[in-house]
Amino acid sequence: MKKIGGTFLIALLAGAITLGSYKLFIEEPTQVVSTPVQTQTTPAYTPVNYEALAAAASGVDFTEAAERTVNGVVHVKNVQVYKQPRNMMEYLRGGGQTNKGIVGAGSGVIISGDGYIITNNHVIDGASEVEVTLNNNKTFMAEVIGKDAKADIAILKIDAGEELPYIPFGDSDATKVGEWVLAVGNPFNLTSTVTAGIVSAKARDIDERDANFQSFIQTDAAINPGNSGGALVNIFGELVGINTAITSQTGSYVGYAFAVPSNNARKIMEDIMQYGSVQKGILGVTGGTLNAAIAKDQDLNTTEGFYVASVEYESGAEQAGITTGDIIKKLDNVNITKFSDLSGYINTKRPNDIIQVEILRDDELMTLPVKLIKSVTFDIERLGIQVKNASPKDLNKYKAKNGVVISDKLGESMKRYDIVGYVISEIDDIPVNSIDDVKEIFKNKSPNEPVSIVFNDKRGERNRFIFD
Repeated sequence: MKKIGGTFLIALLAGAITLGSYKLFIEEPTQVVSTPVQTQTTPAYTPVNYEALAAAASGVDFTEAAERTVNGVVHVKNVQVYKQPRNMMEYLRGGGQTNKGIVGAGSGVIISGDGYIITNNHVIDGASEVEVTLNNNKTFMAEVIGKDAKADIAILKIDAGEELPYIPFGDSDATKVGEWVLAVGNPFNLTSTVTAGIVSAKARDIDERDANFQSFIQTDAAINPGNSGGALVNIFGELVGINTAITSQTGSYVGYAFAVPSNNARKIMEDIMQYGSVQKGILGVTGGTLNAAIAKDQDLNTTEGFYVASVEYESGAEQAGITTGDIIKKLDNVNITKFSDLSGYINTKRPNDIIQVEILRDDELMTLPVKLIKSVTFDIERLGIQVKNASPKDLNKYKAKNGVVISDKLGESMKRYDIVGYVISEIDDIPVNSIDDVKEIFKNKSPNEPVSIVFNDKRGERNRFIFD
């Protein structure tokens, strides 16, 4: 009997060990998925202002920043008119029934109580009408006040008949890498969405090879299609960026998102409202980001900064004494470690602004006050090029007696040609000495007329090209 009892006890213990091992090592853990219930309510709100920065005293509190900003972000819809062919004849002739529909949507940020809104230019590009819906579901038709396609910023205005909640501007230059931020917008038409992340990097240029010099704030806050034009805010509920782009193989969020700094967006808005167009000041230097290869080639003791390869004729940099080989280390109090640092800061300034430029020359630091000048260029849209006045150095380099310099390529068809720097001396057999001469020629020219240009190439040889 004792033997049977002992055997039973051993069997029971072995079974318990086997069952426990199965539970611990083999059986998959049960996952509990909670599905939130979405309720629709009309939130109570008050206008956001610069007061009550209690978040700083109480630590990182996302709820207060979210409450202060969610009502200041709107849903922007791009409405376009199009023709719907009803038969083959209408299709071939481009006719049909006129329809109107929403072809795209994004977000926008209310930046004043009287209804001014900042969004991305690509959100409203090509729109026949722009429809704006507030967080309380009220809808208005918006007027496009102005836009800057290169910076991808547009300014809208709605007349709501009441004081609107708005998001105050913060100082994007003061944001720090690692700082908490919130992205507020309408991804995938999900209105009033708030996501959190940190500032991952500053002065980020997504594509350094293109001619559009960018200086984005990079964040890992989740940004998806529909967030474009929405707000990137700090924990105080201040606007530090306009969410603009993501880099992703799928087109959706993977941890890299980019926002136009609020200082740049604010300057564009103020320029458009005050002058009717964006006022761009230039420093007057060309060059690029300093790196180890350049430092070794030029026998330099530093690998950070902007290396000055040349100084533009009659620019503020030339008048201040900046020369080829100088390394720009700081603009005012902003450290310059790469080209996007420099371009981003300059884009917040206007012509005639004076900035303090700290340069490194022969291992010696010096600070020079530089007055920014207005960028004087003319876009020849038909030819896909931009031109500027030629300096005596330009004329001498290309063995030309007169002319204007090709400063940029505008159209896709011209981007494959290495023509920047070439001197155009004649247009339609008329000598040109300045961009005013170029403007005069194209002012009196029919769009259907062919255009003949004579230019000097890098070898100083004269070439003629005819555009039909």
